[in-house]
Amino acid sequence: MPPRRLSPEGQLSFCATAGSPGLRIHRYVLEGGWIVLAGCTDEDNDRLSLALAHPDDWWFHVRGMPGSHVVLRSRSGEDPPREALRQAAAVAAYHSKARSGGVVAVSVTRARFVSKPRGAKPGTVEVRREEVLKVRPALPEEEGAVSREPNVVSDGDTPRVRRGGRGGADR
Repeated sequence: MPPRRLSPEGQLSFCATAGSPGLRIHRYVLEGGWIVLAGCTDEDNDRLSLALAHPDDWWFHVRGMPGSHVVLRSRSGEDPPREALRQAAAVAAYHSKARSGGVVAVSVTRARFVSKPRGAKPGTVEVRREEVLKVRPALPEEEGAVSREPNVVSDGDTPRVRRGGRGGADR
């Protein structure tokens, strides 16, 4: 049976406290309107990578360490600029145990090349046809950026984001 498609409408929020219903993800808007989504928990990572992501979306994860699955939404007939890919990779590095690690290697592939091995624990996936980008962990900046509390629940509004680099993983 194919995975169920979840509608992004009304189901996106900041990471909420444990036990919160629905899909809990971080949502960022990059320059040019590109949307980046990052899972909060292993279960959210599974749902994001295997049900919400479209085959042509771009998928990111820090190499060799625990971290959030990150998806850069694709647009019909349009490839994201290299800078959007690098910013999405920086988000993946930020939402990982490598947040304070300087330059971090991040795997990137199309979501169609991400699958779950039979019987694997939540958050565990297999990746084919990956490339590696080396980036510094960071969140995208917006004009008038403000910091946000990690346990705030949003009604789908885009968060204002801040530069990363210090502190523990937002998990």
